Amino acid sequence: MDIETLARIQFAFTISFHYIFPPLTIGLGLMMVIFESIYIRTHNKLYETLARFWTKIFALIFGIGVVTGIVMEFEFGTNWATYSRYVGDVFGSALAAEGIFAFALESAFLGVLLFGWDRVKPWVHLLSTIGVFLGSLFSAIWIVVANSWQQTPAGFHIVGEGINARAEITGFWAMVFNPSSVDRVTHVWLGALLAGAFIVLSVHAYYLLKGR
Repeated sequence: MDIETLARIQFAFTISFHYIFPPLTIGLGLMMVIFESIYIRTHNKLYETLARFWTKIFALIFGIGVVTGIVMEFEFGTNWATYSRYVGDVFGSALAAEGIFAFALESAFLGVLLFGWDRVKPWVHLLSTIGVFLGSLFSAIWIVVANSWQQTPAGFHIVGEGINARAEITGFWAMVFNPSSVDRVTHVWLGALLAGAFIVLSVHAYYLLKGR
């Protein structure tokens, strides 16, 4: 088995494991917003209990997603250094946008979400939950845009030749709205929301069966 095949297998395992977690953070984010909103509106402690419970699960899933994502980022350089250099200008733009507009937003509110219970007003905590949810949605946009560009590239030209060739953006919005990006983002969003809903249903069904 050659090195390229081994690199493909390693990256396939890494990204397959990593991709379990980001969609769940999106789906659970929405469920937490729903539970917390109902609690603030009705003052029913049941929904506060649900929101607190799923916040703990969210924190665990978010942490695993970040760690596995970092491993995947390293593999871009260790396994696919030449390809990373070739698409660096395109990927760099998408990932920079994700870091500035999405991950920063998510991280800013995450501390309040996890540690703000009983320390801030309920509506402030709800805003932090909404901020984390929106941040996860925006993160998905830019990651999927980068992936979509690989499948249906647009808004770029190739500079240089041979090993020194690299892709250079000629139109940022053409790159963002490449032929498959909208379909893929929509697919990921809907899939993530369904995944979050089904994991909540599954866990609640288990507790009901156990009479808890």
